[in-house]
Amino acid sequence: MNDKQKKELIKICSALILFLILMTAEKTGLVPALFEDRKISFVLYLIPYLLCGYPVVRKAFLGIRNRQPLDECFLMFIATIGAFATGENSEAVAVMAFYQVGEWFQGYAVGKSRQSIADLMDIVPEFANVEREDGSFETVDPDEVCPGDILVIRPGEKIPVDSVVLSGESLINTSALTGEPVPRTVREGDDVISGCVNGEGLLRVKAVKEFENSTVSRILELVENASEKKSRTEAFITRFARVYTPIVVGLAVMLALLPPLIFGHWMTWIYRACTFLVISCPCALVISVPLAFFGGIGAASKSGVLVKGSNYLELLAHLDTVVSDKTGTLTEGSFTVTDLRPAEGVTPEDLLRTAAIAESLSLHPIAHSILAEYETRFGKTQPITERPTDSENVSGKGITARAGGRKILVGSRKFMEDQGIRPEHIDDPAATIVYAAENDRYLGAILIRDRIKESAPEAIRGIKKAGVRSIVMLTGDRREAADAVGKELGVDLVRAELLPQDKVSEVEALLTGLQKNGDTAGRGRLAFIGDGINDAPVLTRADVGIAMGSMGSDAAIEAADIVIMDDNLSRIPGVIAIAKKTAAVSAQNIVFAITVKVLILILGAVGIANMWAAVFADVGVAVLCILNSMRLLKANSSITV
Repeated sequence: MNDKQKKELIKICSALILFLILMTAEKTGLVPALFEDRKISFVLYLIPYLLCGYPVVRKAFLGIRNRQPLDECFLMFIATIGAFATGENSEAVAVMAFYQVGEWFQGYAVGKSRQSIADLMDIVPEFANVEREDGSFETVDPDEVCPGDILVIRPGEKIPVDSVVLSGESLINTSALTGEPVPRTVREGDDVISGCVNGEGLLRVKAVKEFENSTVSRILELVENASEKKSRTEAFITRFARVYTPIVVGLAVMLALLPPLIFGHWMTWIYRACTFLVISCPCALVISVPLAFFGGIGAASKSGVLVKGSNYLELLAHLDTVVSDKTGTLTEGSFTVTDLRPAEGVTPEDLLRTAAIAESLSLHPIAHSILAEYETRFGKTQPITERPTDSENVSGKGITARAGGRKILVGSRKFMEDQGIRPEHIDDPAATIVYAAENDRYLGAILIRDRIKESAPEAIRGIKKAGVRSIVMLTGDRREAADAVGKELGVDLVRAELLPQDKVSEVEALLTGLQKNGDTAGRGRLAFIGDGINDAPVLTRADVGIAMGSMGSDAAIEAADIVIMDDNLSRIPGVIAIAKKTAAVSAQNIVFAITVKVLILILGAVGIANMWAAVFADVGVAVLCILNSMRLLKANSSITV
C-alpha cells in the first residue's frame, strides 16, 4: 500500500465513521432538532459526502466540461444528487462512500497485480565499471558502454549489458529475469545477460551488445507495450461500456419521467431511477476483466515468461495445435561430432580439415561443431590458415566453397547427389550426416548429433496434459534424424527436410485445417515455438509465437508474442494453465456481474430493491469480482489444468 492509498483510505474511513455517527443519531432520535429540519440534515450529511466523494464530483464536472459526461463518476453523481433531492440523505452518502471503497479496492488490486511486473524495473543496472587501457576504472552510465568494452563486475553488482566472461568465476542470480531461484555458475567463456546480479566472485567481462539491445532493455520494452494489446474480451467490455452507459442513463430518465405521468408519485419514481443508475454502473465489468488479464500477465512474468499483451494470453487459453522447431528449441542446438567416416584413401584429418575450411565462414551450429572438432583433434599441430575465397550457402542443403583452387562441397546427401556425387549409404537415423567432397571427389561423411533438451520431454507431456490436441515438429534436418527425435519426444507429427519458406507453408496448411474444422468460435488456435532468425516469419504467422529468450535470436524475440526468458520449455504448460485460469476468472466475473445487476435492476425498477441493494449490486459485485481476479496474483507455473 503506497502513501496515496493510505491517505485515500484515511479519508474514506473518516467519512464512514462520521456517516455512521450521523445515521445512528438520526435513527435513534438522539438529536431530533438537527434531523427534523431537512436543510440542516442535508448540510450535516454533505460533510462526509464531500469528504470521500469530492474526487468523484470533480471528475463528473470535468467530464461534462470536456463533453464526455457518460462515465461512472457521472452516474454516481446524478444518483446521489437524486437521493438528496428525495430526502434520502443517508443513502446518498452510503452510495458515494461505498463506491469509493470499491474504487480503493480497485487501486489496491491493480497495485498488487502490477507488483510482479514492476519488480522488473529493479533489474535495470544503474552503472557500469569500464576498464580503460591504462588499467584504471571508470564508472559510467550503462548507455555509454560499447561492444568490446571490458567491464569489471564486483560482488553484488548487476550485469549492465549482455557480455561474455573473460576471467573469474562466480554464481549469478537470474531470478529477476527467469523466475529460477537457483543461482547459475559462470566462468571464462560463458555468456552472461544484463540484469542478473553477480554473487561473491569478481568477474571481468567483455560487452557484446549495447545497453539498448541487451536483454534487460528488451524485457522492459516488452512490459511497457504489453498493456496496449488488449484481449478480445477486454475490447468487447470497453465497447460495451461505451454503449451501455448512455442506454442506462436514458432508461433511468424514462423511469423517472414516464411512470409518474400515469401513476403519479414523482419522488418515488425519481428515487427508483436513482437506484437504477447506481445498480447499472458498469464498474465490476470495466475493472475486473482487465484486472484478470493483467494479473495473468503478472503471474506469467513471475515464472519467467513474458507475455506481450493480454490478447496473446487469451489466444493461449484456446490452443489446439503447438508447432515447434527442432534445433535449438527441442534440442540443445550444440552439435557434437561423434564419428568420422572417410572414404577409401582419405585420412580422418583430411576429411575434417577440408570440411572445416569450407565451413569456416558459416555461423550455422553444425559448422561450429566441425570447426570445434578439428581444433580439438588437430588444431594445435595443424592450425587452419586457409580460408575460402568464395563461398555460397544453399539454404537447407549445404555449402559450395573455393579455396586454393579447389572446389569444396559440404552438405546433405541430396546436395551431393544434385552435384553428381554418389556418397556412401550410412544408416544412422539419430545422427545428422554431413558429406564432403573436393573437386567432385567424395571424401567421406561426418556424423553429428544434437542432444535433446532435458526439459523437452516434460514440456511435451505437459502441453498435451494442458489440452493441446496436436504437437507438430518442423525441421530442416534429415527425415531419419527428425523421426528419431520425434519418436523419443512423443510428438504427433514430424515434417523434415524443410527450407525456411517451407515452414511457413506448413504452418499455413495447419491454420487452414483448423479453419476448415469449424474454428468459428476462435477456439482452435495454433502456437509456434522457435529460437532462430529463420523462425521469425513463422513466429509472426502463427496465432501465438513463442520464442526462447536468453538463447534465441533478436529477430525471433522481436517477432514472438511470448518470450521464455530461460529457454526452459517446461514453462510452456505452466503459462497455458495461467492463460486458462485467466480466461476462466474473466468469464466468471462477466457472468456474475451481469446476472446480479440484471436481477437487481428489475427489482429496483418495480420498487422492491432500494438504494442499499443498489450499493451491493455496484460496489459489492465490483469488490467480489476484484477479489476473484486477485486470485491470479498467487498463480504461477505450478498451476495445473
